[in-house]
Amino acid sequence: MKPEELRKLDSYFKQTFCQQMAVRARPHKNDSAEVYKGDEFLGVLFRDEEDGDLSFNFSMAILEMDLDDH
Repeated sequence: MKPEELRKLDSYFKQTFCQQMAVRARPHKNDSAEVYKGDEFLGVLFRDEEDGDLSFNFSMAILEMDLDDH
């Protein structure tokens, strides 16, 4: 992803969810980024450009063992 896109997405996640959210570039990948809350990895944010329309898709896996902690 472009640095400007990362900045905009980082700002969006901070404003929408919480200030501890962070969008970070992925090494060797230019079509996606990683999303963190503090030091905890939450998921992957994918860039999707089709027919001139740009969108971003957030994918987050939730493990059953994580549900037991709540």
